[in-house]
Amino acid sequence: MADNLSEALKMLKLSSACSSNDSVESCLDCLLKALAHNNVEASEKILEMGVLPQLPALLSSQSSCTPKVANIIAEVAKNEFMRSPCVEAGLIPPLVQLLNCKDQEILLQTGRALGNICYDSHEGRSAVDQAGGAQLVADHIRALAQNTDPPNGKLLTVFCGMLMNYSNDNDSLQAQLINMGVIPTLVKLLGIHSQNTSLTEMCLIAFGNLAELESSKEQFASTNIAEELVRLFRKQVEHEKKEMIFEVLAPLAENDVIKLQLVEAGLVECLLEVVAQTMDSDREEDMAQLKTASDLMVLLLLGDESMQKLFEGGKGSVFQRVLSWVPSNNHQLQLAGALAIANFARNDGNCIHMVDTGIVQKLLELLDRHVEEGNVTVQHAALSALRNLAIPVVNKSKMLSAGVSDVVLKFLQSEMPPVQFKLLGTLRMLIDTQADAAVQLGTNTKLVERLVEWCEAKDHAGVMGESNRLLSALIRHSKSKDVVRTVIQGGGVKHLVSMAMSEHMIMQNEALVALGLIAALDLGLAEKDFVGANLVQVLHKLLTDERSAPEIKYNSMILICAVMGSEPLHKEVQSLAFIDVVSKLRSHENKTVAHQASLTEQKLTAQS
Repeated sequence: MADNLSEALKMLKLSSACSSNDSVESCLDCLLKALAHNNVEASEKILEMGVLPQLPALLSSQSSCTPKVANIIAEVAKNEFMRSPCVEAGLIPPLVQLLNCKDQEILLQTGRALGNICYDSHEGRSAVDQAGGAQLVADHIRALAQNTDPPNGKLLTVFCGMLMNYSNDNDSLQAQLINMGVIPTLVKLLGIHSQNTSLTEMCLIAFGNLAELESSKEQFASTNIAEELVRLFRKQVEHEKKEMIFEVLAPLAENDVIKLQLVEAGLVECLLEVVAQTMDSDREEDMAQLKTASDLMVLLLLGDESMQKLFEGGKGSVFQRVLSWVPSNNHQLQLAGALAIANFARNDGNCIHMVDTGIVQKLLELLDRHVEEGNVTVQHAALSALRNLAIPVVNKSKMLSAGVSDVVLKFLQSEMPPVQFKLLGTLRMLIDTQADAAVQLGTNTKLVERLVEWCEAKDHAGVMGESNRLLSALIRHSKSKDVVRTVIQGGGVKHLVSMAMSEHMIMQNEALVALGLIAALDLGLAEKDFVGANLVQVLHKLLTDERSAPEIKYNSMILICAVMGSEPLHKEVQSLAFIDVVSKLRSHENKTVAHQASLTEQKLTAQS
């Protein structure tokens, strides 16, 4: 075989220049035979003998040899080491030129050759791009889309594969294909050629590539992709095929318009069926499918319209099925069920309905099961759901009566920041306007100590911010001297003073109101901490900073007046010439600020 190959290569070098078509054709046949026998070895030989630069001439003079030459290029380009040499030998322009012909065999082999050269090759893609190959292939696909003859199906599969290899993992080339309008054409193929397994698979892989790009979502949304994918999904029995469709659905379902289209096309029923079939299985592929289906279900609920459609006033069968996942013994389903509740709990009406129908109890039982088992993702999801449910005012007292705060406090020892963050948010939502609960939690020494500890969690800004906000909320909603004392004794004052300098106005304001209440309810006990935390200097900064919002200036002046009863703080106020700062604020454009400035100036003057 090796001798024959060497002979054929020598002859080809000579014959391509001067000989008859027949001798060229027999050389090409010999090459194809050698490549079929041992592709790598034959390709190395072709490279070594310098035959590649002879091929452009053979491609340009179209003859019966042309498809064989293109076939040889397709075969050698299966090897990574041959792709750059193919580009360097100038094969791309004549190959792209062949895309203008009508011969189906030439088009098929040319599509294969270009697709293989582009596979994982920057040089190959770049050369095809410069020669305008992608546009020609896209035009062919569009023109051939309606034809369901088997040879045509094969050609379409090759062309789709070529575009996929051309654009895979390359955002700018994918964007180019999207601008060419490839997406509607491929969606059409999926519908017309649904019986052609190879072609539908190729379309799915192409969709998977293109769907990652944000600019593709709008084009996908203007097609009937949702119906086609759901129809295709219903037909599948093999795990691998379902996985392929899932890989397209997941990025597409990130778009709210497509979410609704998928819900209307019946995807949810398909997903529930997958869950029912796999929930009791311990086979690895079934567990993977259960996770994918339940995750996708949760993703569909992130769209407001799709979520509301499935909620159906709390009577929807989908809503009921998802609720049944929460008490299951499967962690993945528990997680998906809790996340689904959190997603359904995105408006007051839904939240009120869910609390009235006993969902809180299900979540508390789930959390109780995970105090010991400690599945962090389930803890996080259940706490997220409770936090959302606690937002409407009418739900707070009902949830407190159900014992939500007691169960949430069981997670106070958690060392996981995501759980800590949700725990803090849930408690803060619960005590909003609930004075008794704020007193109960605010006098809980263990809780306050943990909050003070988390106020220093510099590695976790979210936990740090939420701890500060809860500390402030306990004081603001309780207005209780006992709570103020617990916070002072727990070392919380310095954190509230730091919070007053936050970059978020809402947090600054919450801190100043809490500090004002501390000063009003127990200035004597707080005095030392106020001095140590440089409270007066902080207030001076806030009042002189032009960027401070009117309410920040207003509350800072209220606080100045409140600390004047303390001798050391009074001295600091005098030494920093607050009267000058405050008198300037009398002409502030905000009337409330200006009025408070007059009152503060009077107080400072009277006590100087």
